[in-house]
Amino acid sequence: MVVKKNKRNLLAGGILLLFLVGAIASWLAYTLVLRPNLDLQGEKSIHVYIPTGSSFEDVVRMLERDGIVRNMKSFLLLAERKNYPARVMPGRYRLHHQMGNNELINLLRSGRQDPLMVTFNNIRTREQLAGVLGRQLEADSIDILRLLNDKDLLQSYGKNPETAPLLFIPNTYEFYWNVSAPQILERMHREYLAFWNDRRKEKAGKIGLSPAETGILASIVERETSKLDEMATIAGVYINRLRRNMPLQADPTVVFAVGDFGINRVLNRHLEIDSPYNTYMYRGLPPGPISLPDPRVIDKVLQYEEHNYLFFCARDDFSGYHAFARTYAEHLANARRYHQALNQRRIMN
Repeated sequence: MVVKKNKRNLLAGGILLLFLVGAIASWLAYTLVLRPNLDLQGEKSIHVYIPTGSSFEDVVRMLERDGIVRNMKSFLLLAERKNYPARVMPGRYRLHHQMGNNELINLLRSGRQDPLMVTFNNIRTREQLAGVLGRQLEADSIDILRLLNDKDLLQSYGKNPETAPLLFIPNTYEFYWNVSAPQILERMHREYLAFWNDRRKEKAGKIGLSPAETGILASIVERETSKLDEMATIAGVYINRLRRNMPLQADPTVVFAVGDFGINRVLNRHLEIDSPYNTYMYRGLPPGPISLPDPRVIDKVLQYEEHNYLFFCARDDFSGYHAFARTYAEHLANARRYHQALNQRRIMN
């Protein structure tokens, strides 16, 4: 009886031991694989950025530096078992606060990035464009600018350094953070071709302008007025002047030539600057846009208003709208009223 009782005790003890070992193993497996292991400082989710060319050691340093992983030993152990050190993928990844090591490692080694929305508008120069893109994407602004100045490359896109910005139709686009500078240019070229469909190209042809010339004119119209409802009228003025071989005499092009975008009033000394962008000095359109024209403004140019106006100037009520004139005498009267209003407000430059 004692022997049987001892056997039963040993069996029960063995079962209990196996249960404890299994429980401990399960707890260790849960801790290693599934247990939330991120510290996002109270945030539900964050983004981490793994630069192109990063090693596993670089990733670990980043996670340690930012205090993202609570238990680094468990992360390292599972990362080794899942061969993550040999499968580091660059990109922008979204982490959530309930992630365990397994989910985190699977995400980082998969390359399943969280894309970002890149917006650019109100851009004046190639340098500014490169800077805006470089601040949002991994690609260096210097590399982007180098491509925007590469004559041979741009020729393959039907552009030159002056017209290259026209490839960038202002909008919001989805990009992966680690897109390269050449990939950015290629993507924008596809967007440009999609925008300049057969219908728009046909409209431009009827006006006698190429898509690039239409974009250049739209950039001037957009800088002349913020009022969408008078853009077609202003575009009509410039179309009339181009067809009569009259200089455009567009103040925004002079501002661009000067390079001081804070100018509020174009003076005679500004008109003396020798630049192909000075449309008081040189006839026709300037060699490139003076800003990235909004797609809506391009369409306003393509649907310009047909009229006999050859001149316009800002209204003296500072409403943002313009007074239009058919003759130079009418224009001088309008301009005189506006300049008097400027003087009264002491706007001298």
